[in-house]
Amino acid sequence: MLTELETFVNYLTAERGMSGHTLSAYRNDLNALVDFLVSGKEKISNWNNVTEQNVRDYISDLDNRGYAASSRSRKIASAKSFFKFLKEEQIIDDNPLTAVRQPRSGQPIPKAMSVEEVDRLLEASSKADSSEEARDHAMVELMYAAGLRVSELVGLNLRDVDLDAGTVRTFGKGAKERVIPIYDSAGDSIAEYVTYTRPALASDDVDSEEALFLNRRGSRLTRQAFWLRLNKLATKAGISSKITPHMLRHSFATHLLHGGASLRHLQELLGHSSIATTQIYTHLTNEHVRSEYARAHPRA
Repeated sequence: MLTELETFVNYLTAERGMSGHTLSAYRNDLNALVDFLVSGKEKISNWNNVTEQNVRDYISDLDNRGYAASSRSRKIASAKSFFKFLKEEQIIDDNPLTAVRQPRSGQPIPKAMSVEEVDRLLEASSKADSSEEARDHAMVELMYAAGLRVSELVGLNLRDVDLDAGTVRTFGKGAKERVIPIYDSAGDSIAEYVTYTRPALASDDVDSEEALFLNRRGSRLTRQAFWLRLNKLATKAGISSKITPHMLRHSFATHLLHGGASLRHLQELLGHSSIATTQIYTHLTNEHVRSEYARAHPRA
């Protein structure tokens, strides 16, 4: 059964041009299905023997094991694509997932930090005792100022920041370019980092000639490394809840809407291809409006 799985993954690589991360997700999802089938009562070892009931039992098993709706939805989507491929390649006679509906994953409400928490985080990061801590402060300030994805943040090069114009240029999903304004103190943090801190981190590494944010070895800082540094900063700031890089992006969006920014302008700043993606933040602002109403109205 694993042979057909690898054939499918090779198809996704050659014909669909999928990234390594996406291929890994498909492989993990389908390996989970294989494990369920071969270890079950029927000990299925051939894809032609898989029935619709086997698939429904698999979905129930995912539910019983506490998988989130989004994870179940993704795993079934992977299985649907796989069985469709098997049928088209005439590896199986019938597709057992034809009548199986994909579970609705729903759209999760993004978690955002409060303005007070962001202020505490920036204040804590500004008290830098090393080159790495000074770099961290510049990164947090810029990420919150521009609403960048963490991949966009660590992917920035020196030429992408225009301190005179007060803008940062990034390439988001689909290599879509956007230029985002940043507030003055964020520009000051970047200027100080580039002038005094980055030279102390730079090395003869080729990547360090271009990369804006460097690690202690002079190479481009990774997403994982920034995530770890951010968690340390949150602890230093006395923030007990778990903070992720993406929460800074959510906070940027939520706080702009609270301040009166239009949804269309926010869409452009975030680099969303569809306004529907941006509209998820209106759920957060609606909660804010309700809480403010309850606080301010004399009869509330």
